[in-house]
Amino acid sequence: MKKLTYFLLLCLSATVGLTGCGNQPPADAPKADSAATNSDSAAAASVTKDWKIGVQLWTFHTAGPFVKSIEKTDSAGVKFVEAFPGQPLGGDMKDSFGIRMSADSKARIKQLLQSKGIQIVAMGVIVPRTLAEWKSYFELAKEFGLSYITAEPLKDQWDGIDSLAGVYGIKVAIHDHPRPNPYWHPDSVLAATKGHPNIGSCADIGHWARNGLDPVECLQKLQGHIFGVHLKDIDSAGNTKAKDMVVGTGVIKYTPVFQELKRQGFKGMFSIEREDNWYNNVPDVIATVKFYNDQVSKL
Repeated sequence: MKKLTYFLLLCLSATVGLTGCGNQPPADAPKADSAATNSDSAAAASVTKDWKIGVQLWTFHTAGPFVKSIEKTDSAGVKFVEAFPGQPLGGDMKDSFGIRMSADSKARIKQLLQSKGIQIVAMGVIVPRTLAEWKSYFELAKEFGLSYITAEPLKDQWDGIDSLAGVYGIKVAIHDHPRPNPYWHPDSVLAATKGHPNIGSCADIGHWARNGLDPVECLQKLQGHIFGVHLKDIDSAGNTKAKDMVVGTGVIKYTPVFQELKRQGFKGMFSIEREDNWYNNVPDVIATVKFYNDQVSKL
């Protein structure tokens, strides 16, 4: 009897054990899904952590000199900028931002930037006439710790500026203005990159749309050669005179733009370039930063 009771209990225990296992999903199924999700999230984070949201100081050029533009940048909560040569420095400094700045002005500009926690990442758009002039710009870029120079170089300078860029460790990012600019189409920028590893693209998304081009297709053509991006939006595509809009409120679909740059593993700065509402555009810059952060958080 004891043996029978023990046998019945043993069978009952085995049945319960099998039933319990049968109620569970396959052990590796949720783990595989979770691992894939975590991997995707980690990949996105590893890419976007290298992204910077900055402002092209041309955005504030009508409001006054360089020092005023930095104040506006600071008030918008932005910590990275793309400077443009020729902007008067302001204050009691008599010169302009560029290769002819005095040593004293350079020191004071560095002090101003440090006090605000703001970094110049790039400068442009420049079109030097000689390689000697290019060398002066590289010297300035090195002194301020820039990552790249935004430019529209003369075609016979490609070899020379690629060599200089290699020596200084600073890239040259070719900008695309609307037609009939020689670099309006990504194919012309791509031609400059061939055999020139230090020459790439400053992808102006708004101007591509003005030229009637699909920004995502342009980005795909230039994969591996994009050093910086200009963020702007417009009210109509295919119109070189299209009105500038706050990013996210115009006709450009930015979600696939950010997705494509993430897919490419882009590492660089997005420069907000607002070219309207000149005298009250700090709120527009703040709105663009929010739009950018919302988009990136969804990648």
